[in-house]
Amino acid sequence: MRSLSSFKAVALFAAAIALGGCGTKEGPARLGLRLAPGALGETISVQQHLTVQRAGNTNDLDAALEVDANKVSLVGLALGMRVLSLEYDGRELTEWRHAMLPAQVRAADVLEDVQLTLWPVAEIARVLPAGWTISEEGLRRTLKLNGEVVATIQYSGLPRWQGTAVLDNQRYQYKLTIVSASE
Repeated sequence: MRSLSSFKAVALFAAAIALGGCGTKEGPARLGLRLAPGALGETISVQQHLTVQRAGNTNDLDAALEVDANKVSLVGLALGMRVLSLEYDGRELTEWRHAMLPAQVRAADVLEDVQLTLWPVAEIARVLPAGWTISEEGLRRTLKLNGEVVATIQYSGLPRWQGTAVLDNQRYQYKLTIVSASE
């Protein structure tokens, strides 16, 4: 029965390939954001529950996120089984993925959404390519390309990794709701 349970967990995660912008179809290239872990300016370790809404489907995933001055680590779990993990040291992104996880689920896209959501807006703005802008007003961030809204992020409070954050990516048509466990 373990293999059937494993298959169901992976199938559930595969259905949620919108996680962090994963599973993007052919279309515009991703931003390619890769900020140094230390640029967050904090050390965090948080358990999160993620809800992905895309094309009329809603899927859930649990994640453990750790960030310190030297690395970003994330482990994604579906039905209690690890389906994806990533580690980024500011230079190299490494990932582990379940064998049944679709190729469209990319660790680079997950990392990008984590950094867009959590890193200081000034750090993000500093490395954006030409044409891209990011602004923050109160508890809302807006990412634009040539004046057109690409994504918005709404926070329930500060710091950004506590409470709820909702990333609405209009470019890739998904909504990612991140609910962090309270300490």
